[in-house]
Amino acid sequence: MTAADPTPTLEPYEWEEKPSLTITVTGLPAAQGSKAYKGHRTDRATGRRKPILVEQSKRVTPWRNRVTQAAVDALIVKHALQYGGRPAGRPDPLRGPIRIDVVFTMHKPVGAPKRRRTYPAVSPDLDKIQRATFDALTDAKAWEDDGRVIQVTAIKAYPGEHPDALPETGAIIRLYTLPGAHR
Repeated sequence: MTAADPTPTLEPYEWEEKPSLTITVTGLPAAQGSKAYKGHRTDRATGRRKPILVEQSKRVTPWRNRVTQAAVDALIVKHALQYGGRPAGRPDPLRGPIRIDVVFTMHKPVGAPKRRRTYPAVSPDLDKIQRATFDALTDAKAWEDDGRVIQVTAIKAYPGEHPDALPETGAIIRLYTLPGAHR
């Protein structure tokens, strides 16, 4: 006599066919990561001394600003197409579980081969570019929080060397939602 397998069979997530939001950003993707220590300051409210930490890369803020603006613009266009006309306030963020597919188009080095495909297996780290991008999407209110992301596909590519690569540096970001799972 054999016992039934207690492990349930799980079906893959059934995402919406079309992206709920598509965002195209131009500019050089930048990695968010290490912070530099710049001393201490005293908090006026508590009187406690706090360390001053600043982003080491000067490229992160411009990249995050570009992603935030592109996401806000995409949300406004989505709202206008959905409801006809410009929203009175800021459009609602995507709700529920989210899948994100993103292709970062990186600057191809001058010395890279021109006649064969090459791969951007160099800095910046993909996970750190994702972190900067996800934080910018949170700032733009594209979603409630990046904790809503349950599936990620992220690719670094050079222009013309991937079907979704842009002709210049930047990113194409597609956000998908699960039908009936909005909470």
